[in-house]
Amino acid sequence: MLKLSRLTDYAAVVMAQIARHPQQAHAAAELAEAVQLPHPTVSKTLKMLVKAKLLVSQRGAQGGYRLARPASQITAADIIAAIEGPVAMTECSQAEGDCELAATCGVADNWQRVSLAMRTLLESVTLSHLADTTPIKLPVQLPIQSVSVAAVSA
Repeated sequence: MLKLSRLTDYAAVVMAQIARHPQQAHAAAELAEAVQLPHPTVSKTLKMLVKAKLLVSQRGAQGGYRLARPASQITAADIIAAIEGPVAMTECSQAEGDCELAATCGVADNWQRVSLAMRTLLESVTLSHLADTTPIKLPVQLPIQSVSVAAVSA
């Protein structure tokens, strides 16, 4: 099963909570209470999101955490990368030369295609989307129709 870590899920929940009230600074304790997560977990998550430059923090009486940029400019891929690292399906999808089977594998290009499609999809979902509490109506039209390996130049 392809599954994100619990900490990544929590990071998205915390970011969405901040995005719903972007005009105010949010204390870690207030966020923990609002999203019903343990304070140490929220604090750890906030530090990782600040390190990834998705949040900014300010100390003092008027301090707290704020989005580093508008919610419409932060993607699900950004949040995942802040906690998990780069989005890639396999090692060879992330960096060349990390696989012993590269010479005989025969599927690396296709895994790169899958990774690119996944990354493209995750980059199309913004924090604004994640923070929206309106349920989506299924079926959803996905933003990618076909992905070419030639598009992998990043």
